[in-house]
Amino acid sequence: MTDMPQAPSNELDLPYEGLPPTATADFNRDGFVHLSGVLSPETIARYEPTITAEVIRLNTQHLPLSERDTYGKAFLQIENLWQESAPAKELVFSRRLAGIAARLLGVHAVRLYHDQALYKEPGGGITPWHADQYYWPLSSDRTVTLWLPLQETGLDMGPLAFAPGSHNFSHGRDLPISDESEARLERLLAEQDFGDVVEPFALGDASFHRGWTFHHAGPNRGTAPRRVMTVIYMDADIRITEPTNEYQAIERFFPGVEAGQVADSPINPVLFDGRVA
Repeated sequence: MTDMPQAPSNELDLPYEGLPPTATADFNRDGFVHLSGVLSPETIARYEPTITAEVIRLNTQHLPLSERDTYGKAFLQIENLWQESAPAKELVFSRRLAGIAARLLGVHAVRLYHDQALYKEPGGGITPWHADQYYWPLSSDRTVTLWLPLQETGLDMGPLAFAPGSHNFSHGRDLPISDESEARLERLLAEQDFGDVVEPFALGDASFHRGWTFHHAGPNRGTAPRRVMTVIYMDADIRITEPTNEYQAIERFFPGVEAGQVADSPINPVLFDGRVA
């Protein structure tokens, strides 16, 4: 039997000491931050095999890449792995990761919206320009997505790229991920000179972006899958709103909660509260 890599004791629950003094201000200005050494390579190595095994087990996309639409070519997408696997739950429920989200948002506490594994296969296509919050029936923009690659991610693998400051740009917020969002947002963002920040990710790096920050990713030109775990956090006091599109399914993501109520369901627990020791 191969010994598991030894991660620092309780790293997932230890505070992250690498947040720069300007990180919150940078996050508010740009709508995203790219942080180094959020988790150790040993911790990534401990959880990646479980996440990958669950993606393989739960995947229902079996069409060849050539027969899929743009969304289908972008990635394999599996939600709420924390409900399928105890190790996945340990990673998703990490106080370290949730604590970073709370500090960046400037809130006392954050709760889980859901997690997602996003695996871009070798030869997988672009992820079109979009903003995540289009899909969420939430009362405020106090939301943030963690993007955690599970391998070193060079530019050839299609790392996430951001339009800095675009969380303050209201045009294009009515677009789901699609060929239309790619074409329209590429044009709109270029007209406003927002820029397009794309960087490689070292193993253990992670990014955090706001719900309305426009972002995209290039194709995976590498020979291995681009394996990524994401977690969506929201202000613990955020409320549910009436859906504005077909994707904002309240009962699916907030079972037992109605529009106007705090997003406090059995599958949306508080993951970090700075007021609790």
